[in-house]
Amino acid sequence: MPKVILKININNELDVVLAYKRAKQLSERLGITIGNQTKFATAVSEICRNVVEHVGSGTIQYSLTEVQSINYLEAIVSDRGRGIGNVDFLMNRNIGSSHIKGAGLLNSRKLVDYFNIQSESEKGTKVTLRQRLAHNAPTVTKAIAENWVMEFDQDGVSPYAEIKRQNMQLLEVLEQLRERNEVAEQRLQEISRLNKQLQQTNNDIQVLLQERESQNTQLQSINEDLDTFAHTVSHDLRAPLQNINGLSEALKDCLSTNKLTEAKTLLPMLQQQTARMDQFIMSILAYSLAGRKNITKVETDLHELVKGVTELLNLPDYITIILPETPLKLRTESILLHQVFSNLIGNAIKYHDLKQDATIELSFTQQGDWLYFALQDNGPGIPARSHQHIFNVYQTVNMDSAGNSTGLGLSIVKRIITGKGGKVWLESEGRGTRFSFTWPASEVIKE
Repeated sequence: MPKVILKININNELDVVLAYKRAKQLSERLGITIGNQTKFATAVSEICRNVVEHVGSGTIQYSLTEVQSINYLEAIVSDRGRGIGNVDFLMNRNIGSSHIKGAGLLNSRKLVDYFNIQSESEKGTKVTLRQRLAHNAPTVTKAIAENWVMEFDQDGVSPYAEIKRQNMQLLEVLEQLRERNEVAEQRLQEISRLNKQLQQTNNDIQVLLQERESQNTQLQSINEDLDTFAHTVSHDLRAPLQNINGLSEALKDCLSTNKLTEAKTLLPMLQQQTARMDQFIMSILAYSLAGRKNITKVETDLHELVKGVTELLNLPDYITIILPETPLKLRTESILLHQVFSNLIGNAIKYHDLKQDATIELSFTQQGDWLYFALQDNGPGIPARSHQHIFNVYQTVNMDSAGNSTGLGLSIVKRIITGKGGKVWLESEGRGTRFSFTWPASEVIKE
């Protein structure tokens, strides 16, 4: 019967990082070699990340188990999702790319001594991973296991939690400043009543106080942005870094023992992690750019801008971009409009399921003070349950390609458009999706 050591709830990237860390710590204390420590922890991290990306929540349980007189460190990752309908097909095929669906499961299986997956429709999925222990591995009693758990609980606070704490302190300071500003305003009003000659001076001070209040509000918004970026740096970027480090150690171990075949299987996984890291960094830069002010406006031709976007996205031959017949020139922040179309068209390409006669059509109309842009595709559509939250940070649609998404693309689009005073929304019923957004018509260059 398995001897349970530790159980962790998996709800976000922070929990994925924690699961990786605990796998490393337990492997080390059980005398597993460094190379096998990193491979086991990397496999655990991959499976836990699948839970976060495709289901949202689950659990991982670490245990010691004995099978046919062989002792193992066991990790069971389970969720209550919709299940994997084609699990046998996914696990019994050869993959040539690390970006296709199921690659994480197959790669994880290669890293551990035992791998098993059970999945039923609407009943969730359970993945069991085991790493063999040496014959002279230390004996773990109940008291020893409880002591380990106590030591784990005494780990330091994460960078994300620390920044959250600092932000709360800043908010308290801001509240104190606000209260002091109110007191100062009352005193100024009293002075104004006593001396009319100082009225103009008091008005000037009032303006300064209002500016300070506005700056305090902006500071609060900046703190929230810092919180978001701290979360990204400490988790979304840290997780791939840990996996890269783990795979590098495993690769080093393979090369030192002349296990060239096993080393070749690790290279695609290492490339996958570096690609994920690069995508996170580029998305974070774009998200940061979306909030910047005072970007120079330049003359921008809509057709030329969209053509430049499609060239950068390497448009597949089977997808046709249909542009409006009417030309349109704007004097606007070209780099921001480029980001909007890059993310919208990029998503339409990424999630399109047709391999022929696939279309993405751009249109626009002017109504009063606004230009109304629409991007219509004939792809698989977006489920209604995703319409409300799809523009939030780190939200993705649960599709085949969602594992390659950072969850920042549409939040970048929303941030840019709302910064211009416009709105963005989507319509999707059945097949096809239509993204619409407004842009100031005052930037149109009239012929």
